[in-house]
Amino acid sequence: MTPSLHRARLLAFLIPAALLAGAWAFQLIGGLYPCEMCHWQRWPHYAALFFAALAFAIRDVRTVRTLVVGAAVLVALSGLIGVFHAGVEYHWWQGVTACTQTVSTAGLSTQASLDAILSAPIVRCDAAQWTFAGVSLAGWNAIVSLVGAAAIVYLSRKRA
Repeated sequence: MTPSLHRARLLAFLIPAALLAGAWAFQLIGGLYPCEMCHWQRWPHYAALFFAALAFAIRDVRTVRTLVVGAAVLVALSGLIGVFHAGVEYHWWQGVTACTQTVSTAGLSTQASLDAILSAPIVRCDAAQWTFAGVSLAGWNAIVSLVGAAAIVYLSRKRA
């Protein structure tokens, strides 16, 4: 295996792992509840982690390269969803869902269920909860994912 493919495989694992860790940290530590489109961005990263982890378990170089490129495609897919979500946040176009946080009311009484629904945070996809340098979390996911996916593909194709 070339050093470049090894770096590509490492990036294919680290990029989605870091982005998911950041998303979970913002949710669990920072109290930012994800909207529906935020969840959409996470699913390709979970799948990319699986592909990248599998690439570490395989010895065949051709299979490793295929898994790494597959992970890059999934990372890029999350980035494209991030572009769409950021566009909704910046009101460049309309979103496709009502985008509110759901509340589980299983096992609760009617009054408790109503209280849970009324006190649940409503998270809108068209309003950025947090920005840095004018870019929302969805925007940062798009930037890091798309640049990272390009780097992974480049490294996986590099022969030296």
